[in-house]
Amino acid sequence: MASHLTLSPDSSIDLHMHTTYSDGHWPAEQLLDYLANQGFDLIAVTDHDRVDQVASIQTLGAQRNLHVLAGVEMSTDWHGQMGDLLCYGFDPHDNALGPLTTQVVRLQLENTLAVHEKLLQQGYVFPRQDEILAKNGNQLIRPGDNIALLRAHGYTPDYATALKLITEAGYSSSKVSMAEAVEATHRSGGVCLIAHPGRREAHFTFYSTTLLDEVRSEIPLDGIEVYHPTHTPELVETYLAYARQHKLLQSTGSDSHSLPNRMPIKYRAELSRALLERVGIQMQ
Repeated sequence: MASHLTLSPDSSIDLHMHTTYSDGHWPAEQLLDYLANQGFDLIAVTDHDRVDQVASIQTLGAQRNLHVLAGVEMSTDWHGQMGDLLCYGFDPHDNALGPLTTQVVRLQLENTLAVHEKLLQQGYVFPRQDEILAKNGNQLIRPGDNIALLRAHGYTPDYATALKLITEAGYSSSKVSMAEAVEATHRSGGVCLIAHPGRREAHFTFYSTTLLDEVRSEIPLDGIEVYHPTHTPELVETYLAYARQHKLLQSTGSDSHSLPNRMPIKYRAELSRALLERVGIQMQ
């Protein structure tokens, strides 16, 4: 629904956000209301491993005169290294990503339920479970739900400690191969970029320019997410130079989960000109 759109260089965009369809804190309607009221010109909702709601989110956007680019953040693996991929511009009704996302979501749910059962066996109790998981319809869906339960019931002081507990209880990350995800996206008419390559938290892979070279020698990535809240100004300059050197697309995203400190960001469309033009959006 974002095709045939023309933006000015100063148009406001954000190409990386999440809703309660994955691990965001706002339902799609609430997020889109906020974005429309704030005057965004183009956005992409990139829920983790979900393409089944892209068309409905685009419809919600159209109802608010808000242009929504088809997007998803795929959980992938490259030789044991995690690699979240931002995939844009695919057909939301007819694409090859659906079977891959269905596989990831199924494996993730099976593991989440198994970890929860193990926590119960270890003596953890969660009397406030219905309240904590209300946004999921009181259902366990993803690993973060077990983390939320542990933290809300005072068993852990922070995310890292909760992650350690669920890992000891059998948590394993569910991913598809990066090559397979890129191939499926390209076959569906879209493009793939490495998400937040500069994140350094323990469970993320830091993509130095050397590692990017290694990945790109095997996989035809289209670009990298240059602008991300976790990227220092020095990293942004490094990734900008790398993208220019290798003629890669560059994206701009807040990675918003709708928390007070992770709200959407108005980036200038000019920063992602090549990406936007690749997916059929014109720039003045």
